[in-house]
Amino acid sequence: MNIIFMLIIASLFIAIIFFILFIKSVKSGQYDDVYTPSVRMLFDDELVNENSSNKKATKS
Repeated sequence: MNIIFMLIIASLFIAIIFFILFIKSVKSGQYDDVYTPSVRMLFDDELVNENSSNKKATKS
């Protein structure tokens, strides 16, 4: 029974360490998307054209 308690404590300790490392990496900007904003401007015209054609079709 003692080993179960030790394993639970060890797993909680490891989970807390991983959670702290995850929060640290998010705050440092590791998961920031730097590629999509530069490519999004290339597709803006297509989205505007699709939206305007959809609006014309719904008015008719």
